[in-house]
Amino acid sequence: MIVKKTMGRASPILLVLVVLGFAFATYNLIMMIMHNRSIRNWMTEDSNGGIFFDPVIEMPENVKIQKNGKLPFHVALTATDAPYSKWQCRIMYYWYKKQKDQPGSEMGGFTRILHSGNPDNLMDEIPTVVVDPLPAGLDRGYIVLNRPWAFVQWLEKATIEEEYVLMAEPDHILVNPLPNLAHGGLPAAFPFFYIKPEQNEKLIRKFYPEENGPVKNVDPIGNSPVIIKKDLLEKIAPTWMNVSLKMKDDPETDKAFGWVLEMYAYAVASALHGVQHILRKDFMLQPPWDLDIGKKFIIHYTYGCDYSLKGELTYGKIGEWRFDKRSYLHGPPPRNLPLPPQGVPESVVTLVKMVNEATANIPNWETE
Repeated sequence: MIVKKTMGRASPILLVLVVLGFAFATYNLIMMIMHNRSIRNWMTEDSNGGIFFDPVIEMPENVKIQKNGKLPFHVALTATDAPYSKWQCRIMYYWYKKQKDQPGSEMGGFTRILHSGNPDNLMDEIPTVVVDPLPAGLDRGYIVLNRPWAFVQWLEKATIEEEYVLMAEPDHILVNPLPNLAHGGLPAAFPFFYIKPEQNEKLIRKFYPEENGPVKNVDPIGNSPVIIKKDLLEKIAPTWMNVSLKMKDDPETDKAFGWVLEMYAYAVASALHGVQHILRKDFMLQPPWDLDIGKKFIIHYTYGCDYSLKGELTYGKIGEWRFDKRSYLHGPPPRNLPLPPQGVPESVVTLVKMVNEATANIPNWETE
């Protein structure tokens, strides 16, 4: 009774101001979140009426509509004939075959694009197309500069039945069946936290002039993983190659972008063609920084995983237990790698188990 009496004496104008103030604050909070470049997720209502952030970043509402029927995509990864590349390709292909026909998968055919210029000893094991490397010395030791040139050649000479292509890499493991995440003319890509076009506007403008639009049109991505329509990739790939070479020829850009130069080049080339990507955080996870598998699709084991025997990450220092692909530059890792200590996150444990399963089942694993 006391509450009702107090509320009855409150000024109607005051109540209106309180409601409007709350609404205004809520609106500003939502707009701040949605416009923040580091988050900028689309907010969605769940089945209980609550708000959650979905894994799709800046996906237009008109393409969130459920698609009808399967849209298969061709899996393509560029590789060299070095032992380091070959053992990763064998593991990647093993898991592609296991996941290809699982429910939810829309993976079609598979091609290893071998840009060493000559066939190797995996031709009978993995479907492979041989293409030429860049002319001697043009990559200046930056081997991934061959990747865009490899795609240009492959798209010109290969017969690809699928309308879409997934650009993948040897150090990818398909941890869940992968659907086609692209929607029509909008390709799907994984957003990398270290690709920051807007923070590198001075350099980006050398290759993406102001008349082409704002720097925010350059997505924070590399070429992989990306699912894209084949005809779009055919347009982008030559530009990607040319921008890569121009960036490498520019000392300031080469020094600033370093080992991710070719990734920036793909992002710029796409923007030059007016192509922007649906950014999917669930496309990939990267141990040891991503801890859980969840509903993500690809494990990218580019970082070393080092832990103490207590299961504590040693942050860049060699641990008492470790898995780092760079430990096996000259030949494949042995079968039955020891599992990490108790307390190590699911992502790292799953990675080692999946490597072990592949090596246990691939014939002649020790072959370089």
